[in-house]
Amino acid sequence: MAIVDKPEDYLPDTNSASFEEGKDVAQENLEMGGVVSWVTGRYSASNRWRDQDEHRWLKAYRNYRGIYGPETQFTDQEKSQAFIKITKTKVLAAYAQIVDVLFAGSKFPIGIETPVNTMNVEGAVSFDPKEVTEEKISEVSGARVSATIARPDIMERLGPLKEDLSRIEDKLRPGPGKTPTSFTFEPAKETARKMEKLIHDQLEESDASKHLRNVAFEMSLFGTGILKGPFAFDKEYPQWNEDGDYDPLFKTIPKIESVSIWDFYPDPDARNMSEAEYVIQRHRLSRTQLRALKNRPHFRDESIELAIEYGANYQPEYWETALEDNDNNPDVNRFEVLEYWGMLDLETAETADIDIPEEYFDRDQIQVNAWICNGQLLRLVINPFTPTRIPFHAVPYEVNPYSFFGVGLAENMEDTQEIMNGFMRMAVDNAALSSNLLIEIDETNLVPGQDLSVYPGKIFRRQAGAPGQAIFGTKFPNVTNECLMMFDKARQLSDEATGMPSYSHGMSGVMSVGRTASGMSMLMGAAAQNIKAVVRNMDDYMLAPLGQALFAFNMQFAFDKDVAKGNLEIIPRGTESLMRNEIRSQRLLQFMQLTANPAMAPFVKYDYILREMAASMDLDEDKILNDPREAAIQAQMMAEIAALMPQPPQGQGGPAGGVPNPQDPTGTGGGNIAPGAAPEPGAAGFSGEGGGDNGGQQPQQAAPQQTPPMI
Repeated sequence: MAIVDKPEDYLPDTNSASFEEGKDVAQENLEMGGVVSWVTGRYSASNRWRDQDEHRWLKAYRNYRGIYGPETQFTDQEKSQAFIKITKTKVLAAYAQIVDVLFAGSKFPIGIETPVNTMNVEGAVSFDPKEVTEEKISEVSGARVSATIARPDIMERLGPLKEDLSRIEDKLRPGPGKTPTSFTFEPAKETARKMEKLIHDQLEESDASKHLRNVAFEMSLFGTGILKGPFAFDKEYPQWNEDGDYDPLFKTIPKIESVSIWDFYPDPDARNMSEAEYVIQRHRLSRTQLRALKNRPHFRDESIELAIEYGANYQPEYWETALEDNDNNPDVNRFEVLEYWGMLDLETAETADIDIPEEYFDRDQIQVNAWICNGQLLRLVINPFTPTRIPFHAVPYEVNPYSFFGVGLAENMEDTQEIMNGFMRMAVDNAALSSNLLIEIDETNLVPGQDLSVYPGKIFRRQAGAPGQAIFGTKFPNVTNECLMMFDKARQLSDEATGMPSYSHGMSGVMSVGRTASGMSMLMGAAAQNIKAVVRNMDDYMLAPLGQALFAFNMQFAFDKDVAKGNLEIIPRGTESLMRNEIRSQRLLQFMQLTANPAMAPFVKYDYILREMAASMDLDEDKILNDPREAAIQAQMMAEIAALMPQPPQGQGGPAGGVPNPQDPTGTGGGNIAPGAAPEPGAAGFSGEGGGDNGGQQPQQAAPQQTPPMI
């Protein structure tokens, strides 16, 4: 049995080992019967252990769909079988709030940041822009820089500017700047930003948002959501060549996908994924889908054909007919394929005559990935991921510390849903009974042979008895209001049981503090506490492990060598999304106003604030902002452009030298647009009597004083 080291058809730079086909595939599969029995035995154990959870999920699903289960028995007197689907309203409200929180921003809620102690890359370096200005950009390019070069998008196209950037990099010194004119640049933060952008691009290519919404829905309904990945997948990008022929492009990407909780069989002894020794996913594949596995790495073609030759072997479970609303139980022409991720005893592997690589000789167990169908081994490969991990993430809606599966919203309101249904059926039956009369007829007082049906204008012929004694009408009391009051009480209890008040998903009629805007804001804030706990579970059980797996995936397989360096921290940002972008941008603006004091400017990192403000406005900060190196060159270029601009001559728009004086109060040449302050008498610009520089009025001569005549 051959083991292939470093297979070229799997992924670059991986030491995965796989079990390949020989000449006699049927005999090989018989020899590998120990591995097949190992997988099927663990599948059976997990299937038996999951039985109680499956019944819980079926109840939750029926309450969501508004279907009575076999445990609900109706009497012969009950006419109404109404089902009020409040569970559906609550589940969809919780699902909508979770999705709204996770995708409040324009990015996937996974962030990459630098740790306190960085490795393999400098945390901070500095340079002095004055050292750069000694070598003018005009001297590098050989010509004066025009004003249009100041645009950031054109800067990317300038070869001389890139050369100047490299000259700045040559002048970088470890540590923060020590001089007043120096700038600090953080390579570790730049590496984290590039890794975050790479991971977000990969998540977008694999439609991660759609799969995350599926996980959120099953979380709310069943109590647990399952996400699978990342794993290598060749994605097809449609394109046509110059001749018009279809020539697609294939690119290997890390793919993630949601897995239905009904197809997920974990280790029975585990309480979370970190404790699970194995996980099995049950697939329901057609012949076409089964043959398509041949295009994936390390699948054994002849074994797949043997499994198809033995015929369809899929047996529907009891819960599948309930989910599909189909009681006919038709024959299913599908194949049951088990995908196993977990431990395999080394003794079992040696008994099956599997060649084990030398580096695994000192171990008692190895972690493998095996695919089984119809007793045939379709794929067997040693887990290729480093560090070794099972590529499944299970996130609970409400954590049950003593069970693997969590508790969902539908289960929390199971009792109140039954109470609401019971009182609503009673109200409907009583309304139907009390709205009609119960008629009693004494036939001895009536003429025989008459039609006893009752309708308006009906005439009965009497032959004896006192008047009014032949026909009696009885009216039953109407208790519908009392039943509806109990229904409303049960609905209020469902709000308490789920932590999802009715007013939070659109129910009107809220009294007391809810009648004002501020009061309603307080109520909505309190109602969001339950969703915050759910989103924190998604941070801890899914987003953080998924981010770490994607980071390790890129570091191991080196999809982008520029970002595969240094130690970085994965930051799940689902909880951060609870703070709306507009609130975050307002706080950033307030902080900038508080730090407007020039004495505080040296202590503030304005480049970080600008990036956060751009992100809070759903803008791409990489496209609209420069890093410190580019900002220094941009500032120098703007200074060069300002020096090239013609200066206004003296007396036209300012004082001597042509430079406007912003302190000029007249507003006639100092750059002030406002009217300015009126000059005082005797000051420059005073135009009143007595003249001045701008007055133009000549002073009047005083008449000579005449001496009064002497008498």
